[in-house]
This record gives sequence, structure tokens and C-alpha cells, in this order.
Amino acid sequence: MMTNKNESVTGAEWNVMRIVWSLGSCTTREIIDNLQCESAWKDSTIKTLLTRLTKKGFLQNKKVDRHFVYLPLVPEQEAMNQSAEELFTRLCAMKKGQSIIDLVKNTKMTQSDLAELSRLLTQKAKTAPTKIDCNCLPNGECN
Repeated sequence: MMTNKNESVTGAEWNVMRIVWSLGSCTTREIIDNLQCESAWKDSTIKTLLTRLTKKGFLQNKKVDRHFVYLPLVPEQEAMNQSAEELFTRLCAMKKGQSIIDLVKNTKMTQSDLAELSRLLTQKAKTAPTKIDCNCLPNGECN
């Protein structure tokens, strides 16, 4: 469960979190080495990001011997779902469907993912409305 739903994660912080989620439990050095394979960030920049994520409640750190070890406090899927939900609450209700269609077109997915998506779409189609009202304007209409 997310520890502070009011805290958002920046793009740079997402890069750090993806490393920690992938490794599970990792030292500062492991995080730095992995991030520096893709970026020119200095050690101090990465340590600052780790401190911010710890303060926001996304990471926990503990000192083991002479090293800090970081653990994710927020499950990856939960963070991804919250981020997507935050984005979609800002979109016009009439246009969310097209955005999802575009995402599906442009996202690599496994056969299993596609089968689950197909099953879900079949189920949702049974109760789907024929029209979605706009939520941008009070009269419910937009272009």
C-alpha cells in the first residue's frame, strides 16, 4: 500500500525506483552503478534522489556494515496503477478510451496479457454505455 498518496514521484525518482524494484534489496553502490549505465548523474545526485524517496515513504533504508541497503516500501504495480490513475483523472472522460486504444497499439504485451485484456474487454462490453459524457465542461459536451 502506498504510504503517502499525496506524494508524487518525479521522472528521475521513477528511474531510481525501477532499479530498486528490479533488484529488490540493494546497496547505494548497486543503485548508482545501474543508474550510471544509462545516465551521467553524479553519485551525489543519486543519493539525493534516494533521500527524497525515503522521506516520501517509497523506500526504506537500513545500515548494514558500512553500507546503506534500500528496500521498496511501495509495490511496483501499485505505484504504476496510481500513476496511471492520476494521469487518467486529468483526461477528458470522452477521450480516455482512445488513449487506452493508443496505449495498447504501442505497448509490447505477452500472449497472457493480451488474453486477459481480451477477456476483460469482452466482460466490460456487456455493460458499456454507448456514449460517455465530457467531464471538461459543465454541459457535458466538448469536441
